[in-house]
Amino acid sequence: MWRSLLYVPANVERFVAGAHRRGADAIILDLEDSVPAAERPRARAGLREAAASAARGGADIVVRINRPWRETMRDLEAAIWPEVQALAVTKVDSPDHVRLVAEAVAELEAERGMAVGTTRFIVMIETPAAWFRMPEIAAAHPRIVAMTLGGEDFAMTVGMLPTAEGLFMPKQQLALAARAAGVMPLGFIGTVADYKDLEAFRKTVRFSRQLGFLGASVIHPSQVPILNEEFAPSAEEVEQARRIVAAYEEATAAGRGSIAVDGKMVDVPVVLRAEQLLRRHEAILARAAHARAAS
Repeated sequence: MWRSLLYVPANVERFVAGAHRRGADAIILDLEDSVPAAERPRARAGLREAAASAARGGADIVVRINRPWRETMRDLEAAIWPEVQALAVTKVDSPDHVRLVAEAVAELEAERGMAVGTTRFIVMIETPAAWFRMPEIAAAHPRIVAMTLGGEDFAMTVGMLPTAEGLFMPKQQLALAARAAGVMPLGFIGTVADYKDLEAFRKTVRFSRQLGFLGASVIHPSQVPILNEEFAPSAEEVEQARRIVAAYEEATAAGRGSIAVDGKMVDVPVVLRAEQLLRRHEAILARAAHARAAS
């Protein structure tokens, strides 16, 4: 249950040291774009310690790894530890790509005394070729828990600007592919690059939630509270969902299949949506309790 995932360059010690105070559901320790190539060996060497530090506030730890393959393997050697819950697998181009990474991860987990399958994957779609294979990629391996579209890289390879208008259709299709595979669609209809206009960002996130996205990654701590608020059910939504579920249970007990709540017709899809919302609300409360205990 990740509403907010905050990118932190794994080589910048002061950012790593403060990551646990940012309130994000997950911290993405980045070994890719935000870390210069010359700095990556040092970032890898300190990654396990960085993961333990960033997790002090109760956040899950994700490591974003590199492509091509030699860089991938160096990153995996550094990242597969009990302190890391997931990998953000970049530039995924096929289901076989995911399976090969999973094979290497399984070997490392076994060598290091971890249960095989512990490390989860966020698969990142960053090219048109991968975009056309999203349903296959999303279902490629049980380790996959989420899928996202790297807007900047995707727009560059397509030859378009990373505007909300240009990314609307690709990202909506990604949400559908992720849902079809039973994994989380992460992202919002826009780009991570512009982080200063927080009110516009809030509107973007609210709209993206309406399209089915469950959380997103960001590059600036000021965006984290907005993600946490907008990707969570409001108090009014929770109360309405409870009324819907209670009224429907009462109606079915009396032999009726559809009812009206708050002046609107309620049938099975509406009830299922309300139940999903309440489960998400409970998961958010559980995460908050975990964060308080960790702190």
